[in-house]
Amino acid sequence: MKILLDESVPRILKLRLPHLDISTVQEMGWAGTRNGELLRRAETQFDVFVTADQNLRYQQNLSGRILAVLVLPSNQVPIVIRLLPQIEMSLSVIQASSLVEIPFPKPNQPN
Repeated sequence: MKILLDESVPRILKLRLPHLDISTVQEMGWAGTRNGELLRRAETQFDVFVTADQNLRYQQNLSGRILAVLVLPSNQVPIVIRLLPQIEMSLSVIQASSLVEIPFPKPNQPN
């Protein structure tokens, strides 16, 4: 499975999950590409697009896309690190064409 991290996602995610095939928008040379075009490009080379853009589902028509989308609740590094087990689990089961939103962790919620 090939995974693309949006510009909104901290690169720490790639560093903490080195066993996964993860690229960043910046590495692809796609920084600054608008979401519609970015999704079109991503769909030709990736299976999953990971973003922290909470509005993506409302701004883009995701129906008919093969690309799966995983939406993180925040792009703050401490929160992303805290959610690593849930992110990894979601990536292991995500299906093509699906949209999965990881909820914001509750205070004092164990990892």
